[in-house]
Amino acid sequence: MKGVNCQNKGAVSKVSFICLQLYVTAVKKLATTPGQQFPSSPNNASKSGSVPMTSDTQFPVPVTARPSGPLSGAARVPGDKSISHRALIFGGVAVGTTTVSGLLEGEDVLRTAAAMRQFGANVERGENGVWRITGCGVGALREPDEVLDMGNSGTAARLLMGLVASAPFTTFFMGDASLHKRPMGRVRVPLEEMGAKIISRSGGRFPLAITGQSLIPIDYELPVASAQVKSAILLAALDTPGITRVREGKRTRDHTENMLRHFGAEITVTENADGGRSIAYRGQQELTAADIIVPGDPSSAAFLAVAATILPGSDVTLSNIGLNPLRDGLFITLREMGANIEILNLREQAGERVGDLRIRASTLHGIEVPPERAPSMIDEYPVLFIAAAFAKGRTTMRGLHELRVKESDRLSAMAAGLKACGVAFEELEDGLIIDADGTPPKGGGVIETHLDHRIAMSFLILGLATQTPVTIDDGRVMETSFPGFVEMINALGATVTRGRGA
Repeated sequence: MKGVNCQNKGAVSKVSFICLQLYVTAVKKLATTPGQQFPSSPNNASKSGSVPMTSDTQFPVPVTARPSGPLSGAARVPGDKSISHRALIFGGVAVGTTTVSGLLEGEDVLRTAAAMRQFGANVERGENGVWRITGCGVGALREPDEVLDMGNSGTAARLLMGLVASAPFTTFFMGDASLHKRPMGRVRVPLEEMGAKIISRSGGRFPLAITGQSLIPIDYELPVASAQVKSAILLAALDTPGITRVREGKRTRDHTENMLRHFGAEITVTENADGGRSIAYRGQQELTAADIIVPGDPSSAAFLAVAATILPGSDVTLSNIGLNPLRDGLFITLREMGANIEILNLREQAGERVGDLRIRASTLHGIEVPPERAPSMIDEYPVLFIAAAFAKGRTTMRGLHELRVKESDRLSAMAAGLKACGVAFEELEDGLIIDADGTPPKGGGVIETHLDHRIAMSFLILGLATQTPVTIDDGRVMETSFPGFVEMINALGATVTRGRGA
């Protein structure tokens, strides 16, 4: 069984054989499919009548951003991806029917919706865009009839691995080419400590199979700051008797803890003197359906915020943005660089802090970003690199090891794209140093996205303010997190078109 890592000596041979078959099937699929294959979301058709950029298109779709005038107007970005995943999962195991408004209908989240249906939850989208989820109850998941295809979604993969770890059946996972390269060992280790049996490729990589067991609670210290690993452990703890405890040296996003409370569970969070936290959860509590309004994703808002900051004369308002204190690092950093960002109508909904942002064009200057801020903005660093390319002076960004194991090696991918567009930088093992003089970079590059939605959108933002257009090799990947990105930013005054630049 070359290529399959059967570390569990007691694993059933039949499961091992099926895991091998799954691996072969996945390899064949990836070899014959040029791009991801998944139905487009119900709300991403272009109002202008142009063909929506969905990943069920068979061939790459180059997209070009051209130097644009100021952006103006108001926009509401798609729902928060992290919260959307969790709303589907917790709604799917709660007793009763949960309604979810503002759910992100990108491909990553739709993978989670499809998985929860396979587990026995009733998950439906209403014509008004409100989703209704009737849960099956904690400990009552149904064995899936098919392999779970996670596509490009690392969040869906890691969280659902935790959810099924205590289920009395075997679940098979696979994904796209990018997801098959991403490390799952950091989730595998604590789940196996709890008693789950997992068969995978080396390094814990996909495809893999999990045979759920009656788990035991653990006291686990995260070796790296990861909300996904923490959440996987807490999800495994849902049907595990006793107290499961997760200790984190650096605080990570706490959407899972907030949502557990929202669904009626008791969870204890203790702040440590060194800035870390200890999260304790008593398993086998009943979760009760609770309606959710998903705020706009701050990671998606980041692209429009940077665009409005670097394009002279811009004035844009973004409504209903999630401003969780563990997610607002980019906006704090941009303000430190001189950005004019005003928070309006600050409020709380479903346990999350929410507000509206007004962003006006500003002159930026370079700063040294505190490395300890990285967990609160790790997904926003690619677009922060773009902002730094327009700042006057040196911007130093360190503590970004995690970017090397995202959908792509984001540090290397961003470095290659910045080089192609004439931006001066130094690539570090754990970050980037960008030197700029406050004038627009040359641009003109053709950027390889590596199937990474944040790389794609970051360089389109760059191309709006460079001297010459910037082209990305494939825009389909943007649908994983920001359906309708091109249409939305063009409605604010940008010039982004399908096809290669002149």
